[in-house]
Amino acid sequence: MPLQAAPVLIDIHATMTRIQANLILLLTAAIWGAAFVSQNLAMNSMGPLWFVGIRFIIGFLAVLPFAIRENGKATTPLNARAVAAYGICGMALLLGAITQQIGMLTTTVTNASFLTGLYVIIVPVLSVIVLRRLPHWIIWPAALMALAGIFYLAGGRLSTLVAGDFWMIACAACFGTQVLLVGIFMSGSDRPLALSAVQFLVTGAGALAIAAAIEPVSWAGIVEAAPHILYSGLVSSGIAYTLQVVGQRWTTAPQAAIFLSSESLFGAFFGALVLGERISPIGYFGCALIFVAMLLVEIVPELTKRRRPT
Repeated sequence: MPLQAAPVLIDIHATMTRIQANLILLLTAAIWGAAFVSQNLAMNSMGPLWFVGIRFIIGFLAVLPFAIRENGKATTPLNARAVAAYGICGMALLLGAITQQIGMLTTTVTNASFLTGLYVIIVPVLSVIVLRRLPHWIIWPAALMALAGIFYLAGGRLSTLVAGDFWMIACAACFGTQVLLVGIFMSGSDRPLALSAVQFLVTGAGALAIAAAIEPVSWAGIVEAAPHILYSGLVSSGIAYTLQVVGQRWTTAPQAAIFLSSESLFGAFFGALVLGERISPIGYFGCALIFVAMLLVEIVPELTKRRRPT
């Protein structure tokens, strides 16, 4: 996908329906699912912190020209309070990206897919705790259904927990926090690209600073992993996270979590397509559960809204 795909194909400042926003989040999940292949292959050549840092700096550089253009068209200047808020999103993204990459070094693919998907449950819970806002009732059964789908897609069993599994649980909490924060700070905002640029810079710079202090670097390994770094930086970070921010302007954080959870489904598809992995029969059942969960989140609120008396 060319670098200009997100700004050209999608008017980031146009008013969207909830259905359009959720379709954008579904596209985001598809890109992230494909990125699991690149992330796994890159770990054969370089450390997780260097990978995260370089990936998000590339994402920052990719989005920066469009963020500058966005700033030139804005009616009000970007204030320090907004930049600080976007930086908080970046800190949550930094912690989520680092814990995910570290966890992928030692845990199994089965456990990683299931445990990362815990953010489907974490986001609605955080919405209640932080925002004191109850989501639509369908979110709870749909979230549980999506989580069960991820579990069955991962094989329907968990081996003995190892250190990487606890990293993945921490990753799910961080990503859940990031999804919630983006929903909060993008509500009524016209600066989605500014948020993307700031959170990419915070994530990339933070990971590189930590990597320089504690993780050895191999330039040969970086060169070897360059195709995976570029895909993760330009497409998975630069485009997909920006699409996430755009989509979340017009939908709720719990609904966004449901649609983003489909990255496990796409991850399994691209794993089979690129790496020759196979989905078990119970895995197809998991795919069906995730798909039904997304349909419920999309259809039930519309039906209940139409039946509500004027």
